[in-house]
Amino acid sequence: MDPKLIAPILIAALVIWGIVRRLRRTFGRQPVQPARIWLRIGILTLAGGLIAATSVMRGAQLLEALVAGLAGGAALAYVGLRHTRFEATPEGRFYTPHTYIGLAVTVLFLGRMAYRFLDLSNGPNGMFAAGPNAAAAYQRSPLTVGIFAVLVGYYVLFYAGVLLRTRASELPVPNPVAPE
Repeated sequence: MDPKLIAPILIAALVIWGIVRRLRRTFGRQPVQPARIWLRIGILTLAGGLIAATSVMRGAQLLEALVAGLAGGAALAYVGLRHTRFEATPEGRFYTPHTYIGLAVTVLFLGRMAYRFLDLSNGPNGMFAAGPNAAAAYQRSPLTVGIFAVLVGYYVLFYAGVLLRTRASELPVPNPVAPE
């Protein structure tokens, strides 16, 4: 095996593992784990802030796409939270997200990334001919930036809503001893 292929294979495996984990969080009852949810909110906010900072420097069109994407993500988070079931049991607090909204946001983002990768790698001015800063080509597309903003807006606001709705004082815990 060529040693030059090890890094791309490992990166691809890591990306696929992340996608599978993301999709698993879209289906079924999920435990509320505040530390993990705060970590996700922090990472997505940091990534969104970095993209916003570079978008501001690249022009108004990218900034408009970013704002529109964040607004769309916020609207989807609101609808998603309204269709999410929350429950408290003796085992802990749980939520069951609306499957199709989370799945649609994730598939939209992954589809756009796959399209951009194929477009940039196969075009006449492809990624591999663009030089060392080829990844910046992802940030030149307003549609890509807007779809990323939808993802960030949706998940940051959805997770914040999950934390707010599942506070210990908000959900009544059923009595473990059933009256006879």
